[in-house]
Amino acid sequence: MRKVKVYQEAWPLHTPFVISRGTRSEAVVVVVELEEDGVKGVGECTPYPRYGESDASVLAQITTIIPQLEQGMTREALQQALPAGAARNAVDSALWDLEARSKGTSVSHLAEVELPEMVTTAQTVGIAPPEQMAAAAALLWQKGARLLKVKLDDRLITERMVAIRSAVPEAILIVDANEAWKSEGLAARCQLLADLNVAMLEQPLPASEDSSLANFIHPLPICADESCHTRESLAALKGRYDMVNVKLDKTGGLTEALALTQAAREQGFDVMLGCMLCTSRAIAAALPLAAKVRFADLDGPTWLAVDVEPALHFETGRLYP
Repeated sequence: MRKVKVYQEAWPLHTPFVISRGTRSEAVVVVVELEEDGVKGVGECTPYPRYGESDASVLAQITTIIPQLEQGMTREALQQALPAGAARNAVDSALWDLEARSKGTSVSHLAEVELPEMVTTAQTVGIAPPEQMAAAAALLWQKGARLLKVKLDDRLITERMVAIRSAVPEAILIVDANEAWKSEGLAARCQLLADLNVAMLEQPLPASEDSSLANFIHPLPICADESCHTRESLAALKGRYDMVNVKLDKTGGLTEALALTQAAREQGFDVMLGCMLCTSRAIAAALPLAAKVRFADLDGPTWLAVDVEPALHFETGRLYP
């Protein structure tokens, strides 16, 4: 019989993480440990209030399937037992990790993916006054980051973006509004970003207003994040988005994330790989997708004051699997 442990952890951040939805000072994660025949697999998720999740609700969801897990529940059975979301991700990740360790191999090998020696990851520039955001971008560039993800709310768009682009004229910039904008004025903002050579705009409007993007002519790619969770999301995104952001906490784990990534590419979407605020455990679970995407945004652990041990090897803007 498998041994199952489920618990939560809080990891302080070294710097407040500011997006349009609020400010975070710690990453609260839920961890699942599965032990079988002396081998332990570990998975982690980050409950996200935007999707109606809390650490308590995620712990409760996982608790409901502990008897099945103890009896040897498979990843395939898990897909039916829990809905897509953080709880299923923690369990799915633990099952992948347990199988890989039991077979003396890696999750990437199990997923039949060859990892690159180095993954370029976006580094996030949080919301602040324009001059502070420009200084943060310049410092990240100086440290080696070449792909910067700029968080914006609904204020000072021009001032912030012009300051940042002036500070890092050669950086690849992607912009994430986290649903903070309105359809009125969106065309002008898209043109501003295109004029500043921004590579992509992520989730400008609330997911409930995706219909405003139907037949919306835009000069740079628009990526769905809050609007895309699983393969079932894709049909509604056609003609509205050019790219999807795949996160294990939304798909409910690597199992669905691999399927979503393949389906999205087959249907003509570009793919971005994202993460929540998390430890290296969560990034390790997502790594098999890193070779399959246009942009990887895996800097969650770099916001932590201290990472889990053993940690992945991060350098500013780079991850070495």
